[in-house]
Amino acid sequence: MPIDYDHLAKTIAALTEGETDAVALMATVACEVYHSDDRFDWTGFYRVTGPQMLKIGPYQGGHGCLVIPFNRGVCGAAARTGEAQLVPDVEAFEGHIACASSTRSELVLPVFGGQGQLLGVFDLDSDQLNAFTQADADALAGILKTTFAAVK
Repeated sequence: MPIDYDHLAKTIAALTEGETDAVALMATVACEVYHSDDRFDWTGFYRVTGPQMLKIGPYQGGHGCLVIPFNRGVCGAAARTGEAQLVPDVEAFEGHIACASSTRSELVLPVFGGQGQLLGVFDLDSDQLNAFTQADADALAGILKTTFAAVK
């Protein structure tokens, strides 16, 4: 059954109303999205912690990579370009970082604060090939934009 993104957006909005702390918001989003669909094997955030550097933030699922430079992997590509990365087969993505050997496909979305600053990336992994669609990317990008708009 496909995700009811409208319901998910309303749930996240209700849970995060008035919250401006990025880490608290990330923890809530990672949890709600992870539990919304069986395709999602791992959901989490990598936060910008220094120049061209991402470090793991709140997540759901198995262990993730601790540090990812902007010039490596799918998460780095999303941070570097500021664009969503929809990867149907991670084996075909040059430079993919295998944080979990079970990952077959990936969707990574840049996360911006209310002043347009890059806060990090939201990473969704699946143990299925071709698990994500452009509709997933668009719906989740909308949720992220609304949720993180108050972060300064």
